[in-house]
Amino acid sequence: MGELKPLVLIVAITLLSGIADARGFIHASRIWQGDRLVGMELAKSAAGFLTGIASYWLSLRYMKALGVLSPEIQTVLWFGVTLIGVAVISGRALKWPFVDQAVALLVLGGIGWLIYRSKG
Repeated sequence: MGELKPLVLIVAITLLSGIADARGFIHASRIWQGDRLVGMELAKSAAGFLTGIASYWLSLRYMKALGVLSPEIQTVLWFGVTLIGVAVISGRALKWPFVDQAVALLVLGGIGWLIYRSKG
């Protein structure tokens, strides 16, 4: 029961971090229109990345409390959420073929497995 609170916090904060960074990446893809820098897209991208990294740093506190000390595992957790966040927020993941959606779920499962195994 003592591991439940840090686990819930890791999931929640990592989701926040990944979604914020995903929004940062989506807006970053729009900062250049032709040769012109789009200030509003730059600001939205920066806000996403700022929120994302602050949340990531906070999630590390709870990962450490749960015994997830490997930077590779910490990073792959964030990366998985961010990558899938970009696909979902952009709306493209819903258009993926079923097999691609299934692979994405398997990747998430694999990330969960690595987190579980990294404690041992």
